[in-house]
Amino acid sequence: MSQGDDAILDDGLSRGPIVFGEYHLLEKIATGGMAEVWRARAYGMAGFEKILVIKKVLPTLGEDSDFINLFIDEARIAVELHHVNIVQVFDLGEIDGQYYMAMEHVNGLDLARLLHRARNLGPFPIPLALFIVAEVLKALAFAHDRVNDRNEPLRIVHCDISPQNVLISYAGEVKLTDFGISRAAFQAESLHKVVRGKYAYMSPEQVEGKLLDRQTDLFSIGIVLYEMLTGQRLFKARTREQTLERVKRAEVPSPRAWRPEITEDLEGLLLKALARRTSDRFRGAQEFHEALSALMVREGHRATNNDLAAYLKVVIESASAVARGEPPPPPPGTRTVPPTAVVVLAVEAAPPPRTMAAPRTPLTALSTEWLRTIEEAGGEVWERGEGAMLVVWVARGGLRLSISRAVQACAQLQRQTQAAGYRLSAGLAPGVARIHTDTRRPGEGWELAGPFYLARWMMNLSAHRGRALLTEVGAQHMQSRTTVLGRIPIQGNRYINLYELG
Repeated sequence: MSQGDDAILDDGLSRGPIVFGEYHLLEKIATGGMAEVWRARAYGMAGFEKILVIKKVLPTLGEDSDFINLFIDEARIAVELHHVNIVQVFDLGEIDGQYYMAMEHVNGLDLARLLHRARNLGPFPIPLALFIVAEVLKALAFAHDRVNDRNEPLRIVHCDISPQNVLISYAGEVKLTDFGISRAAFQAESLHKVVRGKYAYMSPEQVEGKLLDRQTDLFSIGIVLYEMLTGQRLFKARTREQTLERVKRAEVPSPRAWRPEITEDLEGLLLKALARRTSDRFRGAQEFHEALSALMVREGHRATNNDLAAYLKVVIESASAVARGEPPPPPPGTRTVPPTAVVVLAVEAAPPPRTMAAPRTPLTALSTEWLRTIEEAGGEVWERGEGAMLVVWVARGGLRLSISRAVQACAQLQRQTQAAGYRLSAGLAPGVARIHTDTRRPGEGWELAGPFYLARWMMNLSAHRGRALLTEVGAQHMQSRTTVLGRIPIQGNRYINLYELG
């Protein structure tokens, strides 16, 4: 286990390594709620040396006999988990009253640090996200199905699947760590307050204190996959109580609202993994892995250890370049013409009811006024009918500026429409589209796809209120000028939040 170049040197080590039994502690990597993590060196015959990791249980926990008994029992099982995707535990012991594990050293970054450093490179590549989760599922399938010498299930549950416990080596290996100490802590009721910072990756049954089985790990890895694909925290809130309440409800916003290039099949797989009822999830890690692998083949999301290693290298080089004030290098495998962010506005002017005054301006004159406003705001009219338009802002410079221009144009269109004696219906949806350089349009069928369809749908929904509707992604850039209209269910536990432009 390792945090790579994120290791934090302990001040006391300037005087040399600390002797800890037969190990030499070289540098402290981290301190958590349950243990200290050290990079260490072990010595063998004929000058043999081995770099490994020592995880020392904190002295305060060493006084809790319940935890120590659970820790020892679980650690004995962890020692037997020999799998390429699981950090190996070499030794378990006690030195001067301090219990410890000696573990494999993985030279690289944990997934949490990788995602943090990769922010400058745009959305995390879908093939790599699926590859990482597929490797973790291999580890979980192996652990969940372990039996003892009498062929009895060991019922191993990790209980702490999170980005911090998924390690990525510089060679592109994916390894799951912290079997044993995690489950021991969650089983010891007296230590629930010690295990902090991971509530956002728990399952509903975990926060409700129910008996845990393999399903809790599958839900947690589903959260990790959702956050990798969307770049958004799923259940994390400002307070512990709010986070736990979100986990209990297990309401999952449509991931395609954050990243439209996610297919319906991939979204369906994600939502199955994140179903609130365990009976609605995958039956096991193997079934989850098979479904994910089939989807990767079907959609062409090919990735290997070498691809992950190359991406890790670019991420590190990018972080170094940004620190030097230089532009980051492009990610490996970047398309020549990548998907482009767009903001789509669908607008329509409807005559007022017969009980009200007749319109003061013909629709043709109003359309001319609209065109002038849209041109000044930098929008392009892709479709035009009598009193209706589909307007697109190609957001090559980023969504924020384009959304701002689209919202300002929409507000101006609303004023013009009302002044002309009509009622405006409008829907505004940011999204992603591959715009061909020759046609300056997406591929066939674009009219009923992604943000183009969603904008039309919201336009129709807004007709009875006369105010423009925005998606949650759009409203995030205009929080001071929008109000929540409500949550609209799509299918099953899928939904989108709609906002109204004030």
